[in-house]
Amino acid sequence: MTQDFTIPNAPVEVSLERLQALNSVGTISYVLHLIVAIGAIIPGGQFGTVLLLAALILDLVKRDDAAGTWHASHFRWRIRSVFIAGGLYLVTSPLFLLLYIPGMIAWALISVWFLYRIVKGLIAMNKGQVVA
Repeated sequence: MTQDFTIPNAPVEVSLERLQALNSVGTISYVLHLIVAIGAIIPGGQFGTVLLLAALILDLVKRDDAAGTWHASHFRWRIRSVFIAGGLYLVTSPLFLLLYIPGMIAWALISVWFLYRIVKGLIAMNKGQVVA
């Protein structure tokens, strides 16, 4: 049985199957991001870059499928989180290379911020809420 759900102010009718598919993609992406975020805080996350790129590519490819649904905010949230964290790592990399301890502290703070964003988004998605 197909149920149609409409999102306020959205011109597109959204089927239950579409929402379930988006939820599956979102869960996979959030889990990959979560593994990367935990690996950034706990030393030894050698697969972090590969998993992060896989999650980012998944989000970039599938974000158009989420247009007009509450899932669209989650795709934006994850993509922005990656680009903001990447930018912050890039900006602070000279600090990390020149002054190891302050750079390590800066990268740890960025990693904690990234983990916070991923957990916040995952919780909101599991509640069926828009993330902001």
